[in-house]
Amino acid sequence: MTSNTVDIAIVGAGAAGLMTAIWAARRHPDQHVVLLDGARKLGAKILVAGGGRCNVTHHEVTAAAFAGASRKQIQRVLRRFDASQTVEFFKQQGVTLKQEDTGKLFPTTDSARTILNALLKAAHVANVDFRHPQRVETVEKIDDHFVITGDWGTLQARKVVLATGGRSIPKSGSDGHGYTLAKGLGHSLTPYLFPALVPLTLPKTHFLSQLSGITLPATLALWSGTNKRLQTFTNSTLITHFGLSGPSVLDVSRYYLDAKQADPATRLTVNWIPEITSEQFEQALLGLGKKQPISLLRQHLPERMATLLLAQTDIAGAQLTKLQRKQLVELVTRYPLPISGNRGYNYAEVTAGGVPLAELNLKTLESKRCPGLYIVGELCDVDGRIGGFNFQWAWASGYVAGNSIGDALETTSTR
Repeated sequence: MTSNTVDIAIVGAGAAGLMTAIWAARRHPDQHVVLLDGARKLGAKILVAGGGRCNVTHHEVTAAAFAGASRKQIQRVLRRFDASQTVEFFKQQGVTLKQEDTGKLFPTTDSARTILNALLKAAHVANVDFRHPQRVETVEKIDDHFVITGDWGTLQARKVVLATGGRSIPKSGSDGHGYTLAKGLGHSLTPYLFPALVPLTLPKTHFLSQLSGITLPATLALWSGTNKRLQTFTNSTLITHFGLSGPSVLDVSRYYLDAKQADPATRLTVNWIPEITSEQFEQALLGLGKKQPISLLRQHLPERMATLLLAQTDIAGAQLTKLQRKQLVELVTRYPLPISGNRGYNYAEVTAGGVPLAELNLKTLESKRCPGLYIVGELCDVDGRIGGFNFQWAWASGYVAGNSIGDALETTSTR
């Protein structure tokens, strides 16, 4: 018979929710841990991560790879469960990870299903009570317990964990409802919630769309309206029919979108030849002699791109005027990208913004505003670069909350 009164109820069975459930149930096997999720099939976000391979973590994880809350706050959680502990955790579940040249760690099977199955098995072995599809519509604190409701009925719990995810990839179930639940329990949200690790768009008629499919290393630089360089990312860059994607674009996207909200004059420039500065490229042009500028471009860029970039100028011969040289230098090494927008939450890998970490006890991730409530994963105001960092936040925050929540119940019951 299904019990409607439990010790711990975790809302959301994604990476952070599963991790929380596993550690809570392991640490206190006598406590009834229930995991609620609205999906018929669990782990949709895990399965699509890393192109279906699941980038579990990165070989070196520090708070420097994250944004949102202060890095000091983020590091307090990350240090409790680091990348080496993640590797060991999955090893104990029979999953070996491999490190690629980029520092990213993937399962040796190259299948995200391996990671999801390991998490589900670990949770089942720990006797976590799975209840899905059971979407949680409301969570209310009444006296010393919580009342959780949905169209499936009502559940009472002594402790609750919100692990619903943010707004990214809403078809996976993370449609932002978790923010409503958190606010209903007394929490605030950061002033902005916006897509992060998201492709950026260019005007439909922009000439770069003719280069759709080309991938090359490039440096993206973010500039304030006062011409201060705020961020730079050098990595693989993909030109698409809608604009730009690839690691460099995804990494810079959250910083661009955040800065743009505060300063509309914020701009993004690209250097298509990252190993050469503007000054070096100009010197190379001066040294061409009677050679055509296209010959220099072909040394560094795909033929189609070299030809199209040169076509955007009024350069016809080998002898460049000072103005033509300046025009080409800017086009190649500091081209101002006319970003028109982004592809939104359907294509974003994570949500920027959320519940401020200042509202949580960082030793436990228990709410300072609603005792007995814990918040983990993407709901928090924490988002990382691509490379497994966001998963590491999920593992670490789930570990901290999972270990703490059972202890809190033990302390209460022995008083």
